[in-house]
Amino acid sequence: MPKTHYWPDEYVDKRMTAAAAMSAIKSGHRIFVGSSCGEPQHLVRALVDHAEQLTDIEIVRLMSLEKSPITMLASQNRIEQFSIRNIYQGSAGAKHLAANKPFITPMNISAVPDLFRKRHLPLQAAFIQASPPDDFGWMSLGISVDVGMAAAQSADIVIVQINSNMPRVLGHSFIHVNDVDIIVEHDEQLLTIEQLPEFESAHTIARQVSTLIEDGSTFQLGLGATPKAILLALADKNDLGVHTQYIIDGIMDLVAIGNITNRYKGFNDGKTVASNAVGSTHLYEFIHDNPSIEFYPSDYVNNPRNIAQNNKMVSISMVMEMDLTGQAAVDALPHNYFAGVSSMMDFIRGSSISQGGKSILLIPSTSIDGKDTRIVSELTSGGVVVPRNDVSYVISEYGAVNLFGKNLQERATAMISLAHPDFRAELFEKAKESGLMSPGRKLGASIRGVYPAGLEEKRKVGDTLITYRPAKAVDVRRIQEHFYTLDKKDVIARFFYDKTRFLRNDVEDIAETDYVRNLTILAITGEFGFGSVIGIGAYMLEKNHNMAEIAFSVSHDWQGKGIAGVLLNKLADAAKSKGIEGFIAYTDPTNQGMVRLFHKLPYKIHKKREDDIIVLRAYFNEPPETPVVA
Repeated sequence: MPKTHYWPDEYVDKRMTAAAAMSAIKSGHRIFVGSSCGEPQHLVRALVDHAEQLTDIEIVRLMSLEKSPITMLASQNRIEQFSIRNIYQGSAGAKHLAANKPFITPMNISAVPDLFRKRHLPLQAAFIQASPPDDFGWMSLGISVDVGMAAAQSADIVIVQINSNMPRVLGHSFIHVNDVDIIVEHDEQLLTIEQLPEFESAHTIARQVSTLIEDGSTFQLGLGATPKAILLALADKNDLGVHTQYIIDGIMDLVAIGNITNRYKGFNDGKTVASNAVGSTHLYEFIHDNPSIEFYPSDYVNNPRNIAQNNKMVSISMVMEMDLTGQAAVDALPHNYFAGVSSMMDFIRGSSISQGGKSILLIPSTSIDGKDTRIVSELTSGGVVVPRNDVSYVISEYGAVNLFGKNLQERATAMISLAHPDFRAELFEKAKESGLMSPGRKLGASIRGVYPAGLEEKRKVGDTLITYRPAKAVDVRRIQEHFYTLDKKDVIARFFYDKTRFLRNDVEDIAETDYVRNLTILAITGEFGFGSVIGIGAYMLEKNHNMAEIAFSVSHDWQGKGIAGVLLNKLADAAKSKGIEGFIAYTDPTNQGMVRLFHKLPYKIHKKREDDIIVLRAYFNEPPETPVVA
């Protein structure tokens, strides 16, 4: 029977200086170094000081802060002493990674623990950082559990830096004094990240993301400026849950104001689940001994099967570049140095099979200086992380689309609509050259225009949620389907004759508007990207004067429920804001529904009969003669 060790004695016996600890490291060793803000800086600096006595040391790590000691070591030209294996999925486009490109190891982070445990990548040593032991000898890996736990369990030699600044985090974050080989006591400030830069595009994107997140959703966020903005945009949501690789300051803020309760997750209810924390000292104080927060290793947190058990799981990830078919490239950016991309596919696939789940990719339309488009005809970065088959929701500051189930032409049309207007014509021509567009396709006005996301609104009719939004180029097919479902009398009222065919060319002008001179607003039921059009309202500026003609159609089952009235008011607000003087409608005398609808406008109504047509006019600068009854 093995001898029982009294852990305080073990602690004393194993304690030494960092310089003395380095004597355990030999040439040819492979060393794991704790990742991101949990990096044991004191141990790394001691290793660098000891480097002249070593050759062919391989360091294994997840990506870390650019200012961390291990990243600064990676930037030095010390090939004989060190090579650094980064577990990372990008292309090494980041400046501080380029020199180390041959040693990048693309893997999903959920698979890394088995890489260590099964000795596919044997570790001779692991450098980790932990909190001081509790009364029972257990030390917490604190803000960096991810793959560090597996490394500590698998390495031949485990050297732990005890830092009293490391928070004690609950969950599966603990190792015991008896299970480590060397203890180095050294207090120092944990690595933190500075305030991320603010971009107006980030807040525009965030507002659109928030419309896709329902109360009671569980979410995951990557790192970067846009996720910070998204957290601000979630301040009006209720009972959110968190299952994510990284906890950041914004998550702490949402917990503090009551938006995050983890009440309806369906998996680890009541707990914020993560494997890492990256942020400020306030964040590290917040997670210390917090019973509502549990950290687990990455093969638990990032396991798609576990991710999928969360209800309404929403994965939100930033990408650097996307092509017109939807495949995405990811790289570390100047404000985002981390290994979050190594978890991206785990969360995308897990959220996609969650009950009510969604995966969302965020892409600013241009580079920070605005000179280059990030939506391209072909990827140039070489860092494909998300295959086109796995892409669903994509959001830029110019709109949101759902690529799931779409053909290549529909995908190209959708992606072009997300690009900056200055680059859309060129992207359209390249799409035609590469065969992504059928020969007869034309560059519609909506592709050139800027989508007015501010006109979007959701309202309920009974138990059904209806989305009102401007039409997009990708809506042509569903508009065709709407017209084919109309009753004969509704077709005649809309088109003035019994129209039986609604060819693409016939309805393109309805969908492909410029949002200024011409605007179409749809009423849609069903899931984003797959809904059915139940109502259409449109205005078209007349050529000879500054008046816009309006037209409507509402599916038979939805008539009399106020849908046309909502469409009319939205069209009027939009037209007035664009300097249009008023509305005009041409209708059959028997179409009393249109006459009644027009009279709901809060303006004086001019009515005139011309041949067999009733002409209605309303000028936005003329108040009604009598109060309008809605």
